[in-house]
Order: sequence, then structure tokens, then C-alpha cells
Amino acid sequence: MKETFGEFIRKNRKQRGLTQTQFAAKIGIDAASVSKIETGKFILSEERLPALAKFCEMDIKTLREEYFSERIAHVLYNNKCSENTLVLAEQKMQYIKSKKVKQIILKLE
Repeated sequence: MKETFGEFIRKNRKQRGLTQTQFAAKIGIDAASVSKIETGKFILSEERLPALAKFCEMDIKTLREEYFSERIAHVLYNNKCSENTLVLAEQKMQYIKSKKVKQIILKLE
């Protein structure tokens, strides 16, 4: 996906000919949030991903990858991290998997 997550949502909503209010009802959020999500001023709640995947007729795994990759990209960008940070993060993720390290709950911005 070469677009932002909000642009992806807008495109899918418009392809189905739905207003923001109609779309909001389909995925269980309030209508006022849809415009903010589409313009990147608000982040869709992770709990809404299954409903969004169903709406978009998309595999939940693929949608989660898109969702979290954008969240991670924003955190790195906002903190002025270099692209090498992604390489290090991938290495650390592999290490954590190999050692079966207990999960640490981190809240992304």
C-alpha cells in the first residue's frame, strides 16, 4: 500500500459509494471520527480492524501489517529516527522470537 491508512479507508469507502456516516455504522465507530481518520488526524482503534477487514474484503493479517507499519513509521518519523532503526528493530524482533522473550506491552503514540 503506497497510501496512508486514512487514504486507504477513504478509497474503500468511496468505491462502495458510502458516506462517512454509513461507513462509520458499518465498522462501529462514530461518524465524526471518519473524517479525522481519513485525513490522518485520528488513528483508527485497533479493535476496529476485524470489522474493517470484513468491510474491505481483506485478509486481517494483511490489514494488521498495513496498520502497524504506518503506526511504527509515524513513531520513527516523529522521533527523527534514521531508517537504520527499522533494520535494528527487525533484528531485535527476530531475537525476541528466537528467545521467546516475554511480551512487553508498549503503547505506540
